[in-house]
This record gives sequence, structure tokens and C-alpha cells, in this order.
Amino acid sequence: MFAVGAAGVYAVVEAVWAATGTTVPWTAHKAYHPLAQVALAVVAVAAGGAAWVSREGRGSPTPVRRRAVVGVLWGAVPLVGFGAAPLPGYFVVLASGDGVESATGLAHVLFSALVTTGVLRAAVAYRRRTAGVCARCGSVHAGGVGTGLVHPAPSRASRRTRRAAYLLVCGLLPWGVVKTVWTLGGDAFGVTGERWKASNSGGSGASRALAEVGIDTTVLAAGLGFFLLVGLMYPWGQVFPRWTLVLAGRRVPRLLPLVPAWGTAFGLALYGTLLLAYAPLAALGVLPAPEPDHDLGATASGTLWLVAFGGSAFGGLGFALLVAARSYAARTRPVCGFDREDD
Repeated sequence: MFAVGAAGVYAVVEAVWAATGTTVPWTAHKAYHPLAQVALAVVAVAAGGAAWVSREGRGSPTPVRRRAVVGVLWGAVPLVGFGAAPLPGYFVVLASGDGVESATGLAHVLFSALVTTGVLRAAVAYRRRTAGVCARCGSVHAGGVGTGLVHPAPSRASRRTRRAAYLLVCGLLPWGVVKTVWTLGGDAFGVTGERWKASNSGGSGASRALAEVGIDTTVLAAGLGFFLLVGLMYPWGQVFPRWTLVLAGRRVPRLLPLVPAWGTAFGLALYGTLLLAYAPLAALGVLPAPEPDHDLGATASGTLWLVAFGGSAFGGLGFALLVAARSYAARTRPVCGFDREDD
């Protein structure tokens, strides 16, 4: 079972890192404490055990066991899933070709994402079985589980979903405009284009080449996120369009867009929300204000605006992907084949 295996490997790795004092960063300047790593290992063991107990064929669960299994599985999701929050940042760094500063940090993020995915799948399947529906497709069957899955025809997200997603993704605009102004040599919030380019001069050849034509790598990554967002809402995200050449006309594997969407959306939404909450509290003096980057020349007020713009961008794209992915998951959910025949 995927959830059991992933949780077991994750627990062993976290325990070994804690015992050997391996540095595993969770922010640019802070690392996980060994006790936190031990706690995560314990959570993973509990989640793996609950996933094992939740397997099909384990008999009819008692109400107490059902509540315990559900509580452990769903409780483990945010605890382990928090470790996957930096995944979008690693994606941007890898896409720009700048390399990864911490291999253990990347490994931790990937393990967290895998365990979270496995535990979520186990939790959903268990909920379906205990509710008396098919664990595979979530439908009610008169004759058990069908022999094959039937996928629905390609469809477009509802108008309400599209409007919400497009409105949320507009949060990218202030941040994208400022980054583009810097990349093109302009000044904003006390930062000059020359200083901005100098601060990024140590990047890869690819990122420098993009900067020369006015394209910031993080803006490019946001563009890829927008491309994914649109694909989740329109039929070409379910059947490969003509411009994909040899793949044209074939069904898009359901998890192909959903895994990157779910994997980045939660981290982006959480990080963006924290930044948006922090910026006004820091401006009011409730929380300490961030130190301006003197190398860039940013002003104190400009730094707070940049924090707010970052929150708007990350949170807007993250929540937009959540909205679109939820719609895509519902519109593409297959059903067991004989359901259509019985109807």
C-alpha cells in the first residue's frame, strides 16, 4: 500500500536525520529541530498504521476504531503537508537552473508531498468504504465493484468557477509588474533595475538570458502556473489538443495536472495567506517589521509593500489552483463501468 510504504520510509529518514544531526532547512535561515523531526517520524508511523488498518477487507470497523482511524489520517495531513509548503519555491529554483542549496531540504519537501498524497488517498478511500460507497469511484453499486472505469466526456468548468479562479489569479499582477519593471531596468520601491540585476548576477545562464529580454524567472514560473490553471478549467486539459502532435486526441491522465496543482496550491495558498496577514500587522507595529534589503536599496515601507504583493501573488495563484483543481477533480471523476449499464 502506497501510504504505508511512503509513511514508513519518511519516518525512517526523519529519525535518521534527527539521530545524526543532519541539517534540514524549513526556511532560508532556519532548520528543523531534531525533536521536531522525531515528532514528524512519530506522526508518520501513526499515519502509516492507520492507513494499514483502513485497508479493505479488515472487517467492519467499530465506531471507536472508525473515529480513531479517521482522526489520525486527517490529522496527519496538515502536520506532514506543512513540510511540502516550500515545493513551489524549489520548483522555481529548479526551473531557473540555479541549482538547489540544500539536497536534504528538497528531499524533505518531496517526501512530505508523497506521504501527504498517500495519506489523503487512504483517508478518502476509507471514508468511502465506511459510507457504503465504492472506494474506487465513490458511487453506490448494487453489485459490488465494477471491472473497469468509465471516464466522463471533456467539459468546461462552470462559469462561477472560472470567474472565481480568474479573479483570484489577478493577485499576481502587482507582483509581476514590479518584477518586470526591475528586469527591464526601471525603479520601484527604492530598488533600481541595476541593483536588481546585480543581485541576480550569480544565477544560471538561462536566468540571466531571460533577464536580458525582460523576463524574470519567477514571473515565468507564475506563467506556467497560469497555464496549468487554464488547463484545469477547459476541455483541452482532459484531452490533448492538436498542438501536442503525437498525443493529440488522447485522454490526459487524470493525475497529470492534479498532482502538480494540489502539490503547489496548498503551499502557495498557505504561504500567501501568512504574508498577507503579516504585512498589515507589521505596518501597525504589532509584529516586527522586516529588515529592508540594503544591498538592493529597498525602503522600509517598500519592503512591506513587496511582502504584501508577494502574499497577493502566492495566495491568489494558490487559491485559484485549489478552486480549479476541485472543479477538475469533480468533472473528471470516473465511475465503474457497469454503473452506466445498470442505469
